[in-house]
Amino acid sequence: MSLLPYQRASEISTEAAALTPWLVEGLWSEQAVGILGGEPKCCKSFLALDLAVSVASGTPCLRRYPVRQAGPVLVFPAEDALAVVRQRLEGICAAADVSFASLPVEVITAPALRLDTEIDRERLALTVQALKPRLLVLDPMIRLHRVDENDASQVAVLLSYLRELQRRFQVAVVLVHHARKDSNGSRPGQALRGSSELHGWGDSNLYMRRRGSQLTLTTEHRAAASQDDIPLQLTQSGDALSLTVTATGSAELPAPDASPLERVRRALAELNGPASAERIRELCGMRTASVCESLAALVRQGIVLRDAKGYRLSRAEAA
Repeated sequence: MSLLPYQRASEISTEAAALTPWLVEGLWSEQAVGILGGEPKCCKSFLALDLAVSVASGTPCLRRYPVRQAGPVLVFPAEDALAVVRQRLEGICAAADVSFASLPVEVITAPALRLDTEIDRERLALTVQALKPRLLVLDPMIRLHRVDENDASQVAVLLSYLRELQRRFQVAVVLVHHARKDSNGSRPGQALRGSSELHGWGDSNLYMRRRGSQLTLTTEHRAAASQDDIPLQLTQSGDALSLTVTATGSAELPAPDASPLERVRRALAELNGPASAERIRELCGMRTASVCESLAALVRQGIVLRDAKGYRLSRAEAA
């Protein structure tokens, strides 16, 4: 029996540790599996279809987040009527100025798909093999099985199958899933219904929340920075409905591909006076820890000054 292969840490190549390869910049990494979660009626399906249109057409998701790896998309909408799915896709195409007729989005029209049965797992694998989609959207998880979602061992079997599908066919997988009702007090990933296996499984996760009339999106990635509370709204133009990113005040949201330090610096440049870390977090759509780390680094560099009123750019930077 031979030894396991090993290598000194300092001799490991750094070539693979470059920037995160994105499918959709800032939202979904390339060939990632993950959860698009949220309570009922917070537009999860709209966001899933927006991702589908963007990847299929190569246009920015939500008219903001660039697509880095365009290609065909396969969707299984288990809860919505096919006519409704078509109407929503057409509306998103209209908002994105994309031709709906030539859009390479294929919709599974089977009345049911049970990933806890061997026959349906094989049928889905064969379909993915034939269509070679860049992205697979399954909406929602609860309609895909009859296992106990609170039983980690049962849930793990379903998630392992989807991970196997991802690796076998190099396809990104978005699994739409419900959060618990009245879960706004919990961290987004912890608010998901069922086993904690769901939260830990994802390479990229998206969480939708509604506070009154305000929709917000939080991103979470295994190997990239995350963003908190990106403000969204469902807008209507004629008969077309689509999600759009809204401003959080006078300052526009920084570009999603900017570094955390640059996003914080840009946010401060848009303000007329000192601001608290919380206000900067709202403007940047970043996690509190990331904002605080960025502010501390900028203060050390002399780019940002801090006083009793908050943070502001130094005179040299503001000039």
